[in-house]
Amino acid sequence: MLAELAVANAAFGVIKSAIGNGRDLAAVGKQIGDWIGAEEKLKSKSESDKNSIFGKFMGKETNDFESFLALDKIKEQRRQLESHMRLYGRPGLFDAWVLFQAEARKSRRAAAKQREKELEELRENLMILGVIVFLVLLLAGASYYLYTQ
Repeated sequence: MLAELAVANAAFGVIKSAIGNGRDLAAVGKQIGDWIGAEEKLKSKSESDKNSIFGKFMGKETNDFESFLALDKIKEQRRQLESHMRLYGRPGLFDAWVLFQAEARKSRRAAAKQREKELEELRENLMILGVIVFLVLLLAGASYYLYTQ
């Protein structure tokens, strides 16, 4: 959680200083992407920590306050970024950015579902292959046994 927050803070610092020095938002596009990625990793890590079966089984409680503070800091940075985009960007830039983020989020979810489906198919194929290899070995062993008798 701290690594993601450090990435977000570093990227946001670059964004804020670049905009403060009069640079265009396009010049810090990579940092904005890094910041968004760190934000999403923080959110997903927080959710996965809450829903962890291992943590519940072992009695380990998640550090909810740490997650809350990290997500609150990201939320404040998002408000500042919105303000900077509205003040220094072209008209409608922030609204277009929000729409772009929504589309990107949908495509990432679809890609994740596709990867999960492909992994499931791979597991199924490996299971079938294992059964076939087992049966071939069993047949070869039985043939060898009968041949030597």
